[in-house]
Amino acid sequence: MSSGASQPNNISKVRLQPDPFLNELTDMFERSTEKGSVWVTLKYSSDKSKLQRNKIKTAGEKIEYKCLIRATDGKRTISTLVGQKDHQRFQASYATILKARMTALKKRERKDKRKTADSDKKQGVLKK
Repeated sequence: MSSGASQPNNISKVRLQPDPFLNELTDMFERSTEKGSVWVTLKYSSDKSKLQRNKIKTAGEKIEYKCLIRATDGKRTISTLVGQKDHQRFQASYATILKARMTALKKRERKDKRKTADSDKKQGVLKK
């Protein structure tokens, strides 16, 4: 019977602490430099089941929500939970890794709006 998951059973899943997660993410990016992709998803999560959340709510306690971050290269899936206290530091490290690994992206050619508007005006004057 299928559990309804879209991933094959041969993919290993690992929950890591934030720093080892960043190290493993860097390794994933390095392995996929020549060929392959890495998918990263972020999700708002309490890391509790719906039943546990309902019990906490009825007890009047506050539920601590965290950011669940998953990364996969198609062969291996890693994940981590980042709380509010660690969010700033994690985000800065994550941004540094992304900037370092996005070297293969091409710069987009942007048209300066003023230059296009000026050239359109000049062409309009020449046509008259």
